[in-house]
Amino acid sequence: MMKTCFAPLLAALSAGLFSAVVIGGWQARAAADEGVSKFRVYVGTYTGVKSKGIYRCDLVLATGALSAPQLAAEVTSPSFLAIHPSGRFVYSVNEISDLGGKKVGGVTAFAVDPTTGNLSKLSQESSGGAGPCHLVVDKAGRNVLAANYGGGSACVLPIAADGKVGAATAFVQHVGSGANKQRQESPHAHSINLDPANRFAFVADLGLDKVLVYKFDGNAGKIVANDPPAASVDAGAGPRHFAFHPTGRFAYVINEMHCTVTAFAYDADRGVLKPVQTITTLPDGVKPGYSTAEVQVHPSGKFLYGSNRGHHSIAAFAINQETGQLTAVGHATEKIKTPRNFGIDPTGKFVIVANQDGDSLVVFRVNQQTGQLEPTGHSVEVPTPVCVKFLALKG
Repeated sequence: MMKTCFAPLLAALSAGLFSAVVIGGWQARAAADEGVSKFRVYVGTYTGVKSKGIYRCDLVLATGALSAPQLAAEVTSPSFLAIHPSGRFVYSVNEISDLGGKKVGGVTAFAVDPTTGNLSKLSQESSGGAGPCHLVVDKAGRNVLAANYGGGSACVLPIAADGKVGAATAFVQHVGSGANKQRQESPHAHSINLDPANRFAFVADLGLDKVLVYKFDGNAGKIVANDPPAASVDAGAGPRHFAFHPTGRFAYVINEMHCTVTAFAYDADRGVLKPVQTITTLPDGVKPGYSTAEVQVHPSGKFLYGSNRGHHSIAAFAINQETGQLTAVGHATEKIKTPRNFGIDPTGKFVIVANQDGDSLVVFRVNQQTGQLEPTGHSVEVPTPVCVKFLALKG
């Protein structure tokens, strides 16, 4: 049964690698069973004076050490990445507002060289809106879904058998504004995610103070508004990134402007989110005035982490397994400077923090009992890192 259910993943393992998009415990067990000792780390960046595109390095599971980063592909502002379930392809946004003379950004597809880890460009398509900043590949590997921050919109692009992306098969334009007239003058779709069943898509829109919910048809590459069409957060909070608990019973959105996390109970049959708690990401006594970026749940489902920019920290929380509610357990700060995205390796041992203004990746070990992040002393230089994704390597 296991070989049948996970045939694509096992095929990728036999080729020497698999991707980090498979949820939770299965991937950790597979890594152990197949003798995985390293993860290839792909790093999305903002390009300019320092960066030239996507970088790669290796994480050694025994120690948490990172190899010296190398340029994997030269491409414009690949700020966020997603890896195909087969491990054969990588996709990036191009967070720009002018592609081919149109006021849109792009989505670029790459083939992975399984030996070197370098990426070769396969195709590039319009994201349909300006400033695409987040994307995911669906569980079946048939579609890329992307969120346009500048355009306040979301799209679906089909993936061909050779890994190339095609022109969008779906596009939705958000409408409205929020309480903060400077930051929420219009929609700003900041992330897009899928539920574990691949049935619903969730778009956190900073400009609307809503997580919009769409029914997702992976065969047709379509998204249509759910009923109800959204879940709301506090006015002016600015929802940014979103993450599911491995069980699929709970979900979390990190609110950029209020420096909070909102926990939801999730009705998987109806695609409905019900708020159960909102909690600060900052230590007691620290006043708001900073901003958050990333939120992720540990593969064990026991812990949640969120990044605080300005405060230069990663907040850690314990998750109540019955209610999904959060309890703060501490903040990691060592060598952290403007933490944007971070990545939890699929075995749950390490967290790699991308320091956008620190031009570095910093590695922390996860205390499996408390969830606190403990410095390993390992770090490497990478120019303006924004996003961290993993591929497992055998041997």
